[in-house]
Amino acid sequence: MLLARALRPALAALALRPASAPRLPAALAARPFTRSLWLPSGGGQGLGGGGGLLRGPGASPSLACACGGLHTEGDKAFAEFLTDEIKEEKKIQKNKSLPKMSGGWELDVQGTEAKLVRKVAGESVTISFNINNSIPPSFDEPQEGQKPDEQEPELTSTPNFVIEVTKDDTKQTLVLDCHYPEDEIGHGEEEESDIFAIREVSFQPTGDSEWRENNYTLNTDSLDWALYDHLMDFLADRGVDNTFADELIELSTALEHQEYIRFLEGLKQFVKCQ
Repeated sequence: MLLARALRPALAALALRPASAPRLPAALAARPFTRSLWLPSGGGQGLGGGGGLLRGPGASPSLACACGGLHTEGDKAFAEFLTDEIKEEKKIQKNKSLPKMSGGWELDVQGTEAKLVRKVAGESVTISFNINNSIPPSFDEPQEGQKPDEQEPELTSTPNFVIEVTKDDTKQTLVLDCHYPEDEIGHGEEEESDIFAIREVSFQPTGDSEWRENNYTLNTDSLDWALYDHLMDFLADRGVDNTFADELIELSTALEHQEYIRFLEGLKQFVKCQ
């Protein structure tokens, strides 16, 4: 219902795949990416048999391809790279199917959006998140002596997520906007730190698909710690605790990797006009 609320911080700072995590196989690193046209069924020669660039202002490609689209040597190299990349990503894919959440959560996935629902004693708890822009950037410098394949960090998806708690006998839904802080510190020295945090809390009309900006929203930055701790305990009593947060990361990471591979396959088909 209110998934867009959790995506606001992510859209402000897109978490792109880290530049320090190279995906280009060594065998492809030296391949020249030329701009000459190639014929899919003509032996890879450019126009005029020379494999060179189009020079004349009136020149136009004549391609032996049913799609009638443009095909270049760069497209060919791109498609070959994508083929190798897809193989590598499938090789390191940890979960061929999405892992299950403990605690009786029902999962519904629509593309990059996912929803977890759990009903407990007259209440309905819904968790919504989107895996887009959910991988934080990595700025770690490679250590001296590390091999290239040891420098690539493991990508982990830590999405913002919205919790909606609805009671059967009320018309209001308690909505909590949550996220995974980079460095979450516990309140006490011996107290275990929470791996997720509440950013905002609000009441919204049950069943309303639009976020009402004129409803009071409580920001936890200036919130009394005692009230904040009670909110966290409230969530823990409904199955949203550190165990849940860990499993959500695993689920989101598997979904993100699955969608990434699917994107690469679609990109390869697009480049090859399949």
